[in-house]
Amino acid sequence: MPLAVMSETYLSELQAFERKILAKQPQIEAWFRAKWKEHTPPFYGSVDIRNAGYKMASIDMNLFPGGFNNLNPQFVQLAAHAAQDAVERSCPQAKSVLIVPENHTRNTFYLQNVHALSTILRTAGFEVRLGSLNPEITAPTEFETALGDKITLEPLQRTRGRVHLADGFSPCLILLNNDLSAGVPDILKDISQTVLPPLHGGWTTRRKTAHFAAYNRIAAEFAELAGLDEWQINPYFEQISGLNFQEREGEDALADAVDRMLAKIQAKYDEKGITDQPFVIVKADAGTYGMGVMSVKSADEVRGLNRKNRNKMAKVKEGLEVSEVIVQEGIYTYETVNGSVSEPVVYMIDRFVVGGFFRVHEGRGTDENLNATGMSFVQLNHIIPVAEDGGAQEQDDEPNKRVFEQWQELGVPQTNAADPDCGCNRLYVYGVMARLSLLAAAVELEQTA
Repeated sequence: MPLAVMSETYLSELQAFERKILAKQPQIEAWFRAKWKEHTPPFYGSVDIRNAGYKMASIDMNLFPGGFNNLNPQFVQLAAHAAQDAVERSCPQAKSVLIVPENHTRNTFYLQNVHALSTILRTAGFEVRLGSLNPEITAPTEFETALGDKITLEPLQRTRGRVHLADGFSPCLILLNNDLSAGVPDILKDISQTVLPPLHGGWTTRRKTAHFAAYNRIAAEFAELAGLDEWQINPYFEQISGLNFQEREGEDALADAVDRMLAKIQAKYDEKGITDQPFVIVKADAGTYGMGVMSVKSADEVRGLNRKNRNKMAKVKEGLEVSEVIVQEGIYTYETVNGSVSEPVVYMIDRFVVGGFFRVHEGRGTDENLNATGMSFVQLNHIIPVAEDGGAQEQDDEPNKRVFEQWQELGVPQTNAADPDCGCNRLYVYGVMARLSLLAAAVELEQTA
């Protein structure tokens, strides 16, 4: 399939944005190489990107990506090479990896993700087993994934300073695919093995505002290098704390922050001649799965929330109560797939882009959160050249299903391409935006260690 369709209204602005990045491609890659000598990349990560044409930026960085099953299978070899680097960086002699997944065993699509991640690591040459924190897993238990594959979860155990499985399997690397929303379990505290991502990267302690504070510095430096207005790649944000949505505590402070943010965005829109109506995203400062998120265009929308919206904002995954939010500049998405709004999601292992997909939602607008019930996924295809051409799979026309259509494009930049809207260049730019967020995550983890 072709790229997501960009609105004609904003296509020329997007192409001008892309041309600036493509013109500096050698300098950009040299800059990234230098940065990765200064900062250790996270083991892996996924980044949500919004593309309004006049602005393209990361809006979320997930350190515990749970959608490896949505990547094109042709990326496995590329991902395996990246995984070798990631494992050897932390454990040079490693021959095996113990993955600690999330507890939700009834989510067969998540189990498919665990299977896909395991496949990548096995392809990289590592023995892989799954150690579960779920108290219901008391013996090796087989589960079937969404596509009919089988995985075995085993109870995680601990002896003194090491975690292991019942037969003594105890590798030097413990790979978390669990974002610790429920808290850091005692079994993982102060162990001698390397845990990646580190425990302080979990949502018990991590804050989105800490990530975007680190991103501010990265974005400013990159914008100067690429000759961009930093605003084009960096959403405004601020943190509001002391909230209790059920008791309406902090409501006025939140409304004031929304007012300030809308005014700040409007001033920038006026400067740029942009006629869109500003909006902001209010979301839990800790947490994931698209929970605890509101899109608002007026401060009045956060005053006097009804019970349904208070409940929606009050708690996120694992019942984590929301007392802090990030008030973030909203970025419109003017890309569509099959007529539905979409946003690219880029996956990385170590410092490498290893694939991605489009998050597509038929029932949402250009100014709404797309990470919600009813979304479907369209895979990116061929981020780099591969040996075989992948044929497009038949599309599932049923709404609200995960869709797997593969692109016939390459993500290697072609700066002299006759077509300025070349799909390969668009994919490269997505990858640059994602790597900026990955670099910010590296800085964030250093600062919060």
